Amino acid sequence: MTMATAAVLFAVLLAAITVAESEYIDYNTTHKIIADKINVHLVPHSHDDVGWLKTVDQYYVGSNNSIRGACVQNVLDSVISALLEDKNRKFIYVEMAFFQRWWRQQSKAKKTKVKELVDSGQLEFINGGMCMHDEATPHYIDLIDQTTLGHQFIKEEFGKTPRVGWQIDPFGHSAVQAYLLGAELGFDSLFFARIDYQDRAKRLKQKTLEVVWRGSRSLGSSSQIFTGIFPRHYDPPDGFTFEINDVSPPIQDDILLFDYNVQERVNDFVSAALAQANVTRTNHIMWTMGTDFRYQYANSWFRQMDKFIHYVNQDGRVNALYSTPSIYTDAKYAANEQWPLKIDDFFPYADHANAYWTGYFTSRPALKGYVRVLSGYYQAARQLEFFKGRNESGPNTDALADALAIAQHHDAVSGTERQHVAADYAKRLSIGYAECPLLNISYCPPSEATLPNQKILVIVVYNPLAWKRNEVVQIPVSTREVFVQDSTGKEIESQLLPLSNATMSIRKQYVKAYIGKSLGEELKYWLAFPVSVPPLGFSTYILSRPERTGRSSTISMVCRSEGSVNNSVEVGQGNLKLLYSADEGKLTHYVNSRNLVTASVEQSYSYYSGNNGTDKDPQASGAYVFRSNGSFPIKSDHQASFTVLRGPILDEVHQQVNPWVSQITRIFKEKEHAEVEFTVGPIPIDDGIGKEIITQFTTTMETNRTFYTDSNGRDFIKRIRDFRTDWDLQVNQPIAGNYYPVNLGLYVQDSSTELSVLVDRSVGGSSLVDGQIELMLHRRLIHDDARGVGEALNETVCIVDNCEGLTIQGKLYLRIDPIGEGAKWRRTVGQELYSPLLLAFTEQDEDKGLHFKKSTFSGIDSSYSLPNNTALLTLQIEEDKDYSVKASVELKKLFPNKKISKVTEMSLSANQERTEMEKNKLVWKVGGSIEKPKVVRGGPVDPAELVVELAPMEIRTFFIFFDLLQTVPEVENHWVM
Repeated sequence: MTMATAAVLFAVLLAAITVAESEYIDYNTTHKIIADKINVHLVPHSHDDVGWLKTVDQYYVGSNNSIRGACVQNVLDSVISALLEDKNRKFIYVEMAFFQRWWRQQSKAKKTKVKELVDSGQLEFINGGMCMHDEATPHYIDLIDQTTLGHQFIKEEFGKTPRVGWQIDPFGHSAVQAYLLGAELGFDSLFFARIDYQDRAKRLKQKTLEVVWRGSRSLGSSSQIFTGIFPRHYDPPDGFTFEINDVSPPIQDDILLFDYNVQERVNDFVSAALAQANVTRTNHIMWTMGTDFRYQYANSWFRQMDKFIHYVNQDGRVNALYSTPSIYTDAKYAANEQWPLKIDDFFPYADHANAYWTGYFTSRPALKGYVRVLSGYYQAARQLEFFKGRNESGPNTDALADALAIAQHHDAVSGTERQHVAADYAKRLSIGYAECPLLNISYCPPSEATLPNQKILVIVVYNPLAWKRNEVVQIPVSTREVFVQDSTGKEIESQLLPLSNATMSIRKQYVKAYIGKSLGEELKYWLAFPVSVPPLGFSTYILSRPERTGRSSTISMVCRSEGSVNNSVEVGQGNLKLLYSADEGKLTHYVNSRNLVTASVEQSYSYYSGNNGTDKDPQASGAYVFRSNGSFPIKSDHQASFTVLRGPILDEVHQQVNPWVSQITRIFKEKEHAEVEFTVGPIPIDDGIGKEIITQFTTTMETNRTFYTDSNGRDFIKRIRDFRTDWDLQVNQPIAGNYYPVNLGLYVQDSSTELSVLVDRSVGGSSLVDGQIELMLHRRLIHDDARGVGEALNETVCIVDNCEGLTIQGKLYLRIDPIGEGAKWRRTVGQELYSPLLLAFTEQDEDKGLHFKKSTFSGIDSSYSLPNNTALLTLQIEEDKDYSVKASVELKKLFPNKKISKVTEMSLSANQERTEMEKNKLVWKVGGSIEKPKVVRGGPVDPAELVVELAPMEIRTFFIFFDLLQTVPEVENHWVM
């Protein structure tokens, strides 16, 4: 080409460009659903973790950005501005913990505009809890509470009731989520992303990603919910993410600029839409337009979606529109399709062959234990707040409620956050606890201080359950010179037990670590004595020096081989006796003389070595993923590690398994279960191997690969080893792939007996061998598992510059019953473990008597106690012949000193009347031949008799209005039964 020719061509090209004009384009974003086309519902969203790599406040304000450039405040500021620019744009928001922070900082004018956006449907609250909670490790009461807190905020500020569940990121999904946190809230649908990779592959082929999920066998079709599983994750299809630093090509529609690509990008859109339509029933598909902490510059997203809606609809092959999950749900319902049925849950979750996310069932066991303890404490504090009257200006339960709410986040109690974030959750819980120290009960010098002359220690024992309890309490004391009486002066038999070496060691180490100084006087004993406490009430006990009486608590007798019969040591003085081998000190038999159960049972400890990954498969065991590299028994070094303590109230067996594993087994005279207190840690890793510690209870029962684990402390779900109900399982990880979350307990059974083990916090568990129960108690690992946290799960405690691995103390509860009789114990004791007796102390002058108006109190009618299968919160149908029946609660006796003027039944989160919720609920069609068991529900409340009827597994929520005084307005209280 000559220079003259080039000049001519350049002139022609320049002339062509100058003829065209660049001008404002009014993008048409008004499109709605079109019946005969594929409708692509674009759902703008931002997934904002309430703490993970950064703390909740750091994420909100955008600090600590060297870890992650995320600022939720920017997201909300930017989204609101973008929505105000175009009335057709939509956005959904989920985490009320963040939205509340933002809302507090807005002007009245801005709040008015936001309320208009909510009223018009441009901004919709989805899920509506304080966080997107985990589904494996929280207790169901915590799930209800955190959701209720968020729903009440939305109701009070906006007058709205969320109608869609949005659990897009939790690592597996529970049955309780389906029926309790879904249908019982009035939700019409539930959406999420994470399911097992094998399950997803089958559902993609069979177009069964969208189902009707029936999580409760007891409540059946009355608590089912339409559930959608995203085809891959909760982000858009490849090529359609538009944060400012994302790499997806934008639509370039200015003809004066290079790289004009409108048709190319429209073709990409249509191709992705048709691909998704091929795995989805009906002509409606959802694109989740967003992912983690997106929309910090919202116009970057909305500008592109405006263009796509405009040009795709001009093209005409598919229909694109701004939408929300509510609009999408209504479109699916209007299609009148029959949907496949899903039962039970979606555990465990794996994202590839060697990556089962079952390690987090146990990760950070100290935080899991702290959350569980303060959850039960919070329920008791709220009761006392009701009895006393709420203190608006002084201490109240609000801070603890907020702290517990965000602790249910799927990167909080799950244990999958960074270490500094875990510390932040614990700090918030501690502050919340300090704000409600049992409200009107003062905490004075601790029980372990030596009582001065002429002083007594008054102990108030509070029972948060609505049935009478007879239990043994244990308090630390530093002297053997103690004497216990009840409030009438009657002597109470008591027993002193020496502290174990492990407990004394932990006490010294951790007090110095967290308080900064060593303790003074050495703690020497646990003082154990029986108490009897009325329902929703307290009893008072007095601890004094025994100078005047000459009587004192019984010192436990220490022995090692006494009671040996046929080379066995028998421990226990009541119906229950445990037999240990005299030579090795190992548990061998469980004997209950009342129900005639005699069973061979052994307990052992082992550890799995954490897999570090290989060049072939770099997957390591970490905070999320459990991947073992072999199992190794932890053996006792010598027989001297076995000690028996005997006394009138309980016997104890102390065992030092190895230098960093020990336990105490307690057998109470009046109980028929054994309590096992374990101490594990510091787990050694100086050999370069991470370790995951387990304990196993082994029997000769023939259990046929079957075991049962609870769902968030409620239903027990049948599990079969190496089996999934929904697909033919390819077994790649026979250990991790058979682990399930355990919140309440795990049991196995054969034709004659059942073995149950209950827990005091969330753990992972399984039955990998017939007749055996296995529970993971603690984990310490040295590699990250590459799931985003970027930190090894290696918890330590430091004093100055000396750091050692975290030591965990926890409890397990063991019982063996005749077949069919274990459910009653699991339910009753499980509720008592969640709501333990609470103790408060005050020191008083001995000669002045008790300075209390009342030494005993019950919040309900003294002649009344709730049915045993009812816990102001009931039981699995057909679990127990006595408990699996309807129960009635008499409100007049529950509130004996108050006149009830009105009772209104509400949804679970109390944000709408139950009758309205039921009237508006969508009824979905289920395909195939399905067994339809009779659904039992409690009837309406009689306005005169005021009796609430409860069916098995049913939770009912009421607003109860009281007439206190003629001059005082009605008071509303929220009670869940």
